Amino acid sequence: MKYNVEEYECNVIIEKKNNKNTYIRVKEDNTIVVTTNYFVTKHQIKKMLDDNYNFLFKNLKRMERKQEQDEKFLLLGNEYNIIVMTDTKVEIVGSNIYTPSIKKLDSWLKKEMKDLFLKRIDYYYNLFEEDIPYPNMRIRKMTTRWGVCNRKSNTVTLNSELIKYDITKLDYVVVHELSHFIFFNHSKDFWNLVSKYCPNYKQIRKELRN
Repeated sequence: MKYNVEEYECNVIIEKKNNKNTYIRVKEDNTIVVTTNYFVTKHQIKKMLDDNYNFLFKNLKRMERKQEQDEKFLLLGNEYNIIVMTDTKVEIVGSNIYTPSIKKLDSWLKKEMKDLFLKRIDYYYNLFEEDIPYPNMRIRKMTTRWGVCNRKSNTVTLNSELIKYDITKLDYVVVHELSHFIFFNHSKDFWNLVSKYCPNYKQIRKELRN
């Protein structure tokens, strides 16, 4: 079935399962997937979509922005044009980034990311007055989290997507994960600790969610 959300014409895929609840999610190709019980009718599904119209619109917009960003080269909040030139090294000149190949650019970006992320962890580790272990660092692309703290292995994992944003976002995530070595929850004490080293964390969280 089809369902229109503002300017988006969406295909709706209905997955019938033996479950009590109904789940609605939006995929990157603007497909709406509805997982529901065998006995739920199309009329009921249409009503659920209407009831969740704002949720659908917000997620479709978010997907659109993500697709636009994927077509650009973003580095620390700045957008660059990629220019491939065989007889060159990777370097940034103005709004252009020159590279002999996309593969070389990827390798350069991984090294820059590792160096920068480690420097920010070092900076805040030395800034913390609390007794925390020096963390092992991992970097990987994550779809639902900006960072993860594993206290058993003393590891902080950072989302590689953070390299696209200005450095305040990276700093907030580093502070957030280091704070979990003291409070492994999101209690008031935890947020007070985050605020100690990142006073504007609320605004940064809001920007990351958008």
